[in-house]
Amino acid sequence: MSVKIRLARGGAKKRPFYRIVIADVRSPRDGRFIEVVGRYNPMLPKDAENRVELVEERVQYWLSKGAKPTDRVHRFLDAAGILKREPRNNPNKAKLGKKAQERLDEKLAAEAEAKAAAEAEAASE
Repeated sequence: MSVKIRLARGGAKKRPFYRIVIADVRSPRDGRFIEVVGRYNPMLPKDAENRVELVEERVQYWLSKGAKPTDRVHRFLDAAGILKREPRNNPNKAKLGKKAQERLDEKLAAEAEAKAAAEAEAASE
């Protein structure tokens, strides 16, 4: 049986609240789980003490049994000092899309033409 440490959503509409659960990978997100090992409340400020609460002993136990955390839970475990997460690097994330790049090129070309016209006018005076 393959086991994951993941988030199960609760709370009202537009007011999310998550339980950090141990669940079989085949069970649905909010469905059947084996054990609750923590809570996550994204509505609290990032520096709030009780934004993420973990039962560290149980998390360690399930990690030793081969449970794999999801990316978000892995971040929580890294912040708690339980598990090390390597930072990811996506160099294409900061690049503009095709159309935005074309608009930027057009804008820069128009600015260059305006600057050249202003210099030519200043030189002719």
